[in-house]
Amino acid sequence: MNRTLLFVLMAALMMAAGCQRRVTRVDTDRAIDLSGRWNDTDSRLVAEEMITDVLTRPWLTRFEQAHGRPPVIIVGDVRNRSHEHIDAETFIRNMEREFINSGMVRVVQGAEFREQIREERADQHEFANPETVAQWRRETGADFMLTGTMNSIVDQYRRDKVIFYQVNLDLSDMETNEKVWIGEKQIRKTVRN
Repeated sequence: MNRTLLFVLMAALMMAAGCQRRVTRVDTDRAIDLSGRWNDTDSRLVAEEMITDVLTRPWLTRFEQAHGRPPVIIVGDVRNRSHEHIDAETFIRNMEREFINSGMVRVVQGAEFREQIREERADQHEFANPETVAQWRRETGADFMLTGTMNSIVDQYRRDKVIFYQVNLDLSDMETNEKVWIGEKQIRKTVRN
């Protein structure tokens, strides 16, 4: 009986060692696509390409010539209308980063974060040293708003699947509602299960 118990314990230990999870750190710029679904690489690459495109179009030069300064942009909603859950916030942050790091435009906070800043400003007026209080009515208004949608189409037959993503973005003049740029990026992935 002792030999059987010892054998069972040894087998259990060997199985536990074989099922051990292994984690490896990888470079964040390396594309890893496990499932075929939208992922961090898609978000980063689409944001980089779309922002590069918007910053090379005529609207930017026209605005700078007319106003003598870089435009101020607010990144609004990017709605996920795809077949899967995509956190658009990561994509929005990627675009804001690309805009700011380009040095060609200025970016202001979206509605959610603006409210947090206003609450903090109100708190400062009540509790902070008057010499250090951020003043009201000094916010920078946006000249343009970037909005968009993320869509997908899935085509599947037996074990093979094609997933098609399309991201559409519009840049609109805040004063006139004129669309000054329309961008589109498509990604197609094949998956075999």
